[in-house]
Amino acid sequence: QVQLVESGGGLVQPGGSLRLSCAASGSIRSIATMSWYSQTPGKQRVWVASISSSGATNYADSVNGRFTISRDNGKNMVHLQMNSLKPEETAVYYCKMVISTTAAPYSSDYWGQGTQVTVSS
Repeated sequence: QVQLVESGGGLVQPGGSLRLSCAASGSIRSIATMSWYSQTPGKQRVWVASISSSGATNYADSVNGRFTISRDNGKNMVHLQMNSLKPEETAVYYCKMVISTTAAPYSSDYWGQGTQVTVSS
């Protein structure tokens, strides 16, 4: 069994910063890509950023240059540093990891429960 737990969400003023974290635990053999997504009510989940097992990063155009994704392989964690936040980025942010466990020979996607980010004055 694998669990992902996010933290770091909250209320921030426009132009402010937040750092989200997501920690995976359980019977983990290895973790490949780690990603962040955002979702607003009534809309589909939208990809924000990803980081590969080798550390290569990719960002949605809307956040490139303002958000930074990083990972700590020793702690099975991924972080998202969000700077210069905008009101339209108010959403629930979810982490996703591609994880292979000790119980199965293949990898699967695992999601966190989400953390609310509200950008408002």
